[in-house]
Amino acid sequence: MKSLCQYFCFCLLFLLTGIMGSHLYAGNRYSSQAFQDSTQYQSFQGKIVDFQTGKPIIFASIYLAGTNIGTVSNSDGEFLIKIPMFLENKIIGFSSIGYKNLEISVDQLNPESNEIKLEPNPIPIEEVTIINQDARDLLTMALQRIPKNYSNDPVMLTSFYRETIKQNRNYVSVSEAVLDGYKASYTNVADFDRVKIFKGRKSQDVKKMDTILFKLQGGPQTMFMLDIVKNPGELFEDELMDYYIYLMGGIINIDDKQAYVITFKQLDYIDIPLYAGKIYISVEELAIVGVEFQISEKNLATASQYLIRKKPAGMRIDVDNASYLVNYRLITGIWHLNYVRTELMFTVRWKKKLFRSKFTTMTEMAVTDIDTENITKYKFRETTKMSDIFTEQVSNFEDPDFWGEYNIIQPEESIQSAIQRIERKLQRRNR
Repeated sequence: MKSLCQYFCFCLLFLLTGIMGSHLYAGNRYSSQAFQDSTQYQSFQGKIVDFQTGKPIIFASIYLAGTNIGTVSNSDGEFLIKIPMFLENKIIGFSSIGYKNLEISVDQLNPESNEIKLEPNPIPIEEVTIINQDARDLLTMALQRIPKNYSNDPVMLTSFYRETIKQNRNYVSVSEAVLDGYKASYTNVADFDRVKIFKGRKSQDVKKMDTILFKLQGGPQTMFMLDIVKNPGELFEDELMDYYIYLMGGIINIDDKQAYVITFKQLDYIDIPLYAGKIYISVEELAIVGVEFQISEKNLATASQYLIRKKPAGMRIDVDNASYLVNYRLITGIWHLNYVRTELMFTVRWKKKLFRSKFTTMTEMAVTDIDTENITKYKFRETTKMSDIFTEQVSNFEDPDFWGEYNIIQPEESIQSAIQRIERKLQRRNR
């Protein structure tokens, strides 16, 4: 069981370090796989909502039809997509689990304030077949079909990455970057994903966290590690599947395709923190198209020993929740990594003190472009490592037009306000 715990620690994103200090570093700059013309693009913003209820649809996919360009909506359903001017017949598509896909010509959109309404897409009762399939057998078949459903060749990914830290209700750190990634073949176990920071920035209110200051370790590299189809880890490896119970959970529509839902949780007698969640498998291809999971509640109390790398003496850290979301996008018959999100909530206490703070850390990565031809296998010394601290690799927020033509995840209003507030404080200190 010891080796399993070690692997568990390696896979998780959040390895927290108690540090009483802060340093600023200039951002790294590398050649990007993004658009060649940095000035000729169109930008469209809006919000995606449920057609019936008007509620925002979070983490929906937004893509330029017929291309590998895309992004996702934020936790308020808001989106921002930038597309190159030289492309003709531009159609923007919108999709989300349980909704009908919608495609709209850019001529029908305004630069801002678009409201995109998606219709729910329930499975008609007459089309629902009785599922006699064993859930674990179905998952096993999906794993066996990885060579047919995912790329057998490496591809290059351009991605947008963001990590945030909230202390109680206030954002105290926002950092983001455009990443260049070498995505290894899904069938070559000896080849590994490699990611470089092309362009990045950060905003940190260090004074706000002067009582407790911690940094996230792993960052962009762990976003690629959480590609559970490439790195099955504790969810799908044969010897570890015996630690779970898998059950059929019905059928749902994803991207206008029917998908099986498999629910899973760790067995009661397993005494280390594993996972519980849902796996989505397309009915037609038997491809794993998404997974949402969290550390099992029954063992949250022991999760911190695997998640915390270092902490000051006298500090107690209780993990309240640790959740993960991974999904994939179908492009010309091949499923590609599309979006990864993690969220960790925990409470920090000092022994013999009344002091207590709640922290929420979030990281997300949206793949915004895929290149199947111009493949560059970066040298490991050029890439980010699991031991790296992302905020030490990028510079401070400055230029409001920093991202230019690069597709990003639209920041929530609260994050945008936090960035402005923190930057004003930093400017006052530097006077």
